[in-house]
Amino acid sequence: MRTGKIDAVVVGADRITRDAVFNKIGTYMHAVCAYHHKIPFYVAAPLSTFDTENRERDVIIEERGREEVTTMGSRTFVPAACAVKNFAFDATPLDLVTAIITERGVLRPPIGIDSILSLKSTQ
Repeated sequence: MRTGKIDAVVVGADRITRDAVFNKIGTYMHAVCAYHHKIPFYVAAPLSTFDTENRERDVIIEERGREEVTTMGSRTFVPAACAVKNFAFDATPLDLVTAIITERGVLRPPIGIDSILSLKSTQ
């Protein structure tokens, strides 16, 4: 992105709430970098991904086992007494999203709940 060789970023989504996109860990960092470099950041997701009832604060992010990031083969590289966080997903605020591409059309900010519900009701 820094070198100007990327002109758009497209990611998927596991869940989209009223205020955030949940996807694999690292998506938020891509969104921040895209925003910094003025590159459009798109989310491609089916309408079934939208969770119109919840907000980011309501979602519990899955944590995976510490051994995924502390161990390689039979060797452990982090002392057992050290706390480890190994989140599987992160949340990207909707204000970093240029648009959400769905099977029924493209939603552009501000992405309101009414827009989502109206698209879902025409399925």
